Amino acid sequence: MEETTIKMRSQDLDFYYSDFKALHGISMEFGLNRVTALIGPSGCGKSTFLRCMNRMNDLIPGTRVDGQLLLDDHNIYTPGLDVVKLRSRIGMVFQKPNPFPKSIFENIAYGLRVNGIKDKGHIQARVEESLQQGALWNEVKDRLHESALGLSGGQQQRLCIARALAVDPEVLLMDEPCSALDPIATQKIEELIDQLKENLTIIIVTHNMQQAARVSEITAFFYLGKLIEVGKTKSLFTRPKLKQTEDYITGRFG
Repeated sequence: MEETTIKMRSQDLDFYYSDFKALHGISMEFGLNRVTALIGPSGCGKSTFLRCMNRMNDLIPGTRVDGQLLLDDHNIYTPGLDVVKLRSRIGMVFQKPNPFPKSIFENIAYGLRVNGIKDKGHIQARVEESLQQGALWNEVKDRLHESALGLSGGQQQRLCIARALAVDPEVLLMDEPCSALDPIATQKIEELIDQLKENLTIIIVTHNMQQAARVSEITAFFYLGKLIEVGKTKSLFTRPKLKQTEDYITGRFG
């Protein structure tokens, strides 16, 4: 693999839902300006792993983590770490678009206000910039004060991406961001991912192997809570090292 700056890495990460061990010793690295796809059958741990990366699983009672998850070589599970600040550095986009029942403008401004930004001019500029980054500005610039719930599904998802970008994250987590969208909306999101990686580390969970092949440089295959194989996307899809990976990619199981 060519040299790349490592932005995040997991080291021997185990994750438990009460007594159930959902992740087993996951160790992998995520490079700067690179898209990494996590693939594998339903229930294999890929979304759980993604949610460990910005501590979303903390919200579920009875969960615990062993091992380390490092952002710029600092363990994000260090006791006393400011989780709100962490989540502004590591943004997340979910499977179903989840705009707030507020105006388009307020959806984007929300995170800025939570982070203590009060300057109206700055908020205004950042809202426009984020909607530009989310490839949505031209479609909504005349309706900023209308409800975000009036947007189409694809527009809502781009709004959620713009909302995550507003607080200037360094990492963007995407949990099956296109699974609820039609092919045209999906294409727009994929084109957007390609642009965004110039400034971000992107980690995407996808059920769609063609999508993983199109958008990512690195692909990791998970099965039953274990990381089975990780490598350059092209190599993993054309010359997987392990039979288990090959069986999944060729549709023999999963």
